[in-house]
Amino acid sequence: MQHPASIDPMILVRRQAPLLQVAGLTKRYGGERVLDDVSFSVHCAEVLGLIGPNGAGKTTLLEAMAALVPVDSGAVLWRGAALAPSHRRGSIFYLPEGIRPWQEQYVARVLSFFAGVYRRPRGQIGEAVAAVGLDPVLRKRVFMLSKGYARRLMWALALISPHPLLLMDEPFDGFDLKQTREMMVVLRRTAAAGRTIVLSTHQLVDAERACDRFVLLAGGRIRGEGTLDELRVRTDICTGLEDMFLALA
Repeated sequence: MQHPASIDPMILVRRQAPLLQVAGLTKRYGGERVLDDVSFSVHCAEVLGLIGPNGAGKTTLLEAMAALVPVDSGAVLWRGAALAPSHRRGSIFYLPEGIRPWQEQYVARVLSFFAGVYRRPRGQIGEAVAAVGLDPVLRKRVFMLSKGYARRLMWALALISPHPLLLMDEPFDGFDLKQTREMMVVLRRTAAAGRTIVLSTHQLVDAERACDRFVLLAGGRIRGEGTLDELRVRTDICTGLEDMFLALA
């Protein structure tokens, strides 16, 4: 994880005020509350880990933030002002888990098309390809990719996108230990360059290595929020994130 002293001072200043605030989001499916009055803040240029077991509501929360599913109540604020669902596409890029867009297309064509949609320079395609190690499969069709390379393609699209906030659902799924470590480096570099990342994961060891702060979610409710040190103070537990989560949940 990047030490604060190595971060550009202007990025530290921008982090002081929230980039995005989730305020009282509630979502019901039938009689079940999948999200129950969820509130937390996301700061500029940080990697925020949305932590919780399978079924905690993490994916629903990301989809609600990205305005892919309607909520029953609550709001999303951008720099203190309400951000209407119709306006979120311009600020938020959502990377879902386990999708393969444009399956019959070649990987290189998908990247070129995506960069063209957002009018990104061609050099940015090369940078994204190099960052995630996608070069070996550029001439393959998307449906032929392994799970890991399909995930790398989605990472590359996220890096090419111009959005200041990236939402990533289980971003390390499909990677082995070495590959996960490599992608963590990509995350840290992306945040150091000024972009903000919210990632959801049930792999607490990965989150502990990759994230600056954490939002702990269980049963659709926030159980804790803060840095590792802040959560240690709250729980009086000096070991890992897993023990702190169990104490709060």
